[in-house]
Amino acid sequence: MKILVIEDEAKTAAFLKKGFNELGYVVDVADNGVDGQHLAEIGEYAVIVLDLMLPQRDGWWVLQEIRKRHPDQPVILLTALDAVAQRVEGLRQGADDYLVKPFAFSELLARIHSILRRSHVRTDEIIYYADLEMDLLRHKIWRAATPINLAPQEFRLLAYLMRFPGEVLTRTRIAEQVWDMHFESDSNVVDVAIRRLRRKVDDAFADKLIHTLRGVGYVLELRQ
Repeated sequence: MKILVIEDEAKTAAFLKKGFNELGYVVDVADNGVDGQHLAEIGEYAVIVLDLMLPQRDGWWVLQEIRKRHPDQPVILLTALDAVAQRVEGLRQGADDYLVKPFAFSELLARIHSILRRSHVRTDEIIYYADLEMDLLRHKIWRAATPINLAPQEFRLLAYLMRFPGEVLTRTRIAEQVWDMHFESDSNVVDVAIRRLRRKVDDAFADKLIHTLRGVGYVLELRQ
């Protein structure tokens, strides 16, 4: 899943990005209201974490613009504005939740999970392919009912493959979507990650799921 963080305080933005990345999420960050609104307009995000005191255009404006164009987009306000009237106004303007700084990351994460559970437009919490079962919110994976231990990056990679079963995914596409990076032709980061993932997901099973198309990319497909 992708999360958009709109936050102008560099330390807070870096803290959030690091925390979400470690849990397997892909994170985009904007440090002002104009760029944040633009990303919210063109991107697809499971949730948007929005500060209110932003340069160029404030978070109130961003929230209003999001609600005009994407009325069902989950948004949580994360701000130092702690007055009851401001909290009420944030919820009245359409925010799904309101968390005051300073905050505990564990509480923010719990609130995000709560929003996703009750959101009618959320991505499925559990996805399946063949005998694979993945719980996206709890970050758990099973094959043939056997739990598999994956690092956050491996979990993110497998989740992306499971979203597009049978579709050939190029190294460039995987790198941009899973690592949020531009792929360099001489980089083997995707190949190395796929090899690690294949050892954990396929090696103990007769039916292989992760396949290489040399010179093209990778595909998740049941082949007996």
